[in-house]
Order: sequence, then structure tokens, then C-alpha cells
Amino acid sequence: MSATRRRTLAGAFGFTRLIVELGVLSSFAFSLGLFVAAIAQAYVTIRAALGELGQAGTTKTLIVAAVEQADTLLVGVALLIISFGLQALFVGRVQNVPAWLHIASFDDLKQKLIGIVIVALTVNFFSVALEWKGGADILVYGAAIAAVVLAVGAYSVVLTRQGLARDQDTPHDPPGPADGSGRA
Repeated sequence: MSATRRRTLAGAFGFTRLIVELGVLSSFAFSLGLFVAAIAQAYVTIRAALGELGQAGTTKTLIVAAVEQADTLLVGVALLIISFGLQALFVGRVQNVPAWLHIASFDDLKQKLIGIVIVALTVNFFSVALEWKGGADILVYGAAIAAVVLAVGAYSVVLTRQGLARDQDTPHDPPGPADGSGRA
């Protein structure tokens, strides 16, 4: 392969990193926007509820708003995890994030998102159930969410098993000396 062709390929890969970085920034911006929107909505809802304390329905209104805020925040967290994950996988490791957020592979990113999606779906169903007025439509909605959660859960199990199988196929470093110091 000629030097010119290698530089062209290196430039193409560099451009790919730029595109991923733009995706990282847009995901982060949406996450930030959702957090700000949730905070603003909480302020407006609580302020309105303070004037109606003791009236019928105020507590339920606050509960529904709190659950909806949790749903919004979970979607924001999912976008934040996507942002951190793509940054770590394609550009470079993100500093000053909790240990649980360190993403070493695409499978790590998918597993973290699966957990968030399942919780977000559950919170969403809870929000709908709180506002339910009767009828069988909630059963259909609940069954649909349950089907998605089961499918995502099954996918997560398969993903975990594939990761374990890969880990078993990968040779590990030999252990250090018997004293556990890690020095040879």
C-alpha cells in the first residue's frame, strides 16, 4: 500500500472520529436539554401545587408529575450514557466519571442502555397507570411494554453469555508472584 493511500485512509478515519464527536455533542446537548426541561417543569408544577395544597387532586397531580419527570430524566441519562460511551469508544476515555460509567466495549454500552430502557419503560407504564380512568386499554399497553421488556431482557442475557464466552476464549495474563505484589 502506498504512503498516499495510507494517508487518505488515515484522513477518512480521522473524519469518522469527527462525525462521532458531533454525535457525542448532540447526544449530550439533548441530555442537557431534557434535564433543564425536567427541572423547569418541576418548578412550574410545584409552584402551582403550593397554591392548591389541601385541594382534591393536588397530591395525585404531584405524583404524576414526579413520575413523568423521572421518565424524562431517565431518557436524559440514557442520552448521557450514549454520549459518554461513544466518546470512550471512538475518541478517547472520558475523565471524571463514576467507575460504573467507564465503557470498554460496545457491548458494555448496550448493557448499560438496556438497563435504562427497561427502567424507563416501567416508569412510563407507572405514569400511564396513575392517570388510568378504567377500561381494558391499559392491559394492552402493559402487555406491549411487558413484551418489549422480555425481549430486551432476553437480548441482554444472550449478550452477557456471548461476552462470557469471548472472555473464556481470550487468554489472560499469567498471575504475578505468590506474594501478590504484582512485581516479577
